Amino acid sequence: MGWLFEWHEWIEALHVISVIAWMAGMLYLPRLYVYHCDAAAGGEASEMLKVMERRLLRAIINPAMLSAFLFGGLLLSTPGIVDWTAGWMYAKLALVLAMTGFHGFLSRWRKDFLADRNEKPAAFYRRVNEVPTVLMIGIVVLVIVKPF
Repeated sequence: MGWLFEWHEWIEALHVISVIAWMAGMLYLPRLYVYHCDAAAGGEASEMLKVMERRLLRAIINPAMLSAFLFGGLLLSTPGIVDWTAGWMYAKLALVLAMTGFHGFLSRWRKDFLADRNEKPAAFYRRVNEVPTVLMIGIVVLVIVKPF
């Protein structure tokens, strides 16, 4: 486990890079869904958006989430890095779990668009586009400020 401590800064940097990539995708995909709502099912725009959504999810969002979990898990495993008596870490992990759940919803909604069976209006996706932002703000405040 000593190697974890030696590589701590690199692991932390890779974790932050992964989280930034994950968040970028999580913020952009609902916006694509807004545009997709306005596209005629089976039309050229709809088919192009299906490709964009698939590529964004499979090539950026999913790998970024997995790498964020990998590097975050390594950080959690590094002796002396996490104070497990502090409540902020448990709150942060709860928000990360919520972010992961939202990721799952985005994946499910993509399947609806892929099958041309989306029933939600563009306004729904405009509203849910705020969810990752709110979760991200909570996570960053907890990590930086450590309020409890």
